[in-house]
Amino acid sequence: MHNQTACQDDSEARPRSTAGRAVLIGIAAMLLATTCFAQKESLLIGPGDQLHIQVFDTPEMEQHARVTDAGTVPLLFIGDVKLAGLTPGDAAHEVELALISKHLMLKPQVAITVEQYATQNVSVMGQVRNPGTYPISTASSVVTVLAMAGGLADLADRHITIERRANSADTITYFLSNESNQALNSEVQVYPGDTVIVPKAGVIYVLGDVGRPGGYPITTNDSRMSALQALAMAGAANKTSVLSRAKLIRRTPTGVAEVQLLLADIEKGKRPDVELRPDDVLFIPSSWMKNLSMNASSIAASATSAMIYSHP
Repeated sequence: MHNQTACQDDSEARPRSTAGRAVLIGIAAMLLATTCFAQKESLLIGPGDQLHIQVFDTPEMEQHARVTDAGTVPLLFIGDVKLAGLTPGDAAHEVELALISKHLMLKPQVAITVEQYATQNVSVMGQVRNPGTYPISTASSVVTVLAMAGGLADLADRHITIERRANSADTITYFLSNESNQALNSEVQVYPGDTVIVPKAGVIYVLGDVGRPGGYPITTNDSRMSALQALAMAGAANKTSVLSRAKLIRRTPTGVAEVQLLLADIEKGKRPDVELRPDDVLFIPSSWMKNLSMNASSIAASATSAMIYSHP
């Protein structure tokens, strides 16, 4: 075992040729790139992972070791070092500190890579066409993983949750935009052992004298829906409807609330459109039916049996 030289004479350190300077610049660039990559790395080491540990200019310390159930790695000349829960870059720094504390090296440079993941599957749950477990050997984009599961179902919410394998408390929310460029430019990576959960989209109910009464999932690109958008999805109001008597029925912690909506004025631009919330009921009464006098509770109750349209 040898230590790296703590200092050198200036004349020895100075490169003697242009080629020598180029080599040193190249090495510095490689080290900088490695450092930058480590800072962006988000994959955490977990029990059972097979690691490749290398120490610069010290081949006798190179080894292939598996992380134990306790999260430690038995390293040559050092002993057990806890590396589970760290990124490969942070784990390399931890080994460097161990080498220094053991007085084995002054300025060690350690590189650690994950050769094999203990868990080589990703679980995809919720509103996808084929939920289940799918094999991946390396990090994959969330779009790729969703494609393995057949893509989003018709009632899928686009706010997708990714739970990291190494730490269940570490979750990421990713919004899958309907715009392809935005979806590809902002996507995140999914690692072996992660769980991808696609929740069900909120539903807006449009009842009464409309072309197609029923429930409509909020699957717009921004996951929002206004009163006029909901009315358009329901085939617009019939000629026998009374838009001036339209009602917004909303469940609150204290009960069912009823708000009068002047949809005729909203359509003409005299009033601003109203943003709806999941489980809201937009009720359009008819001029010739008794539903003009229906109360909020009966309207909200009828929404529970309404047909949900997957393709608005």
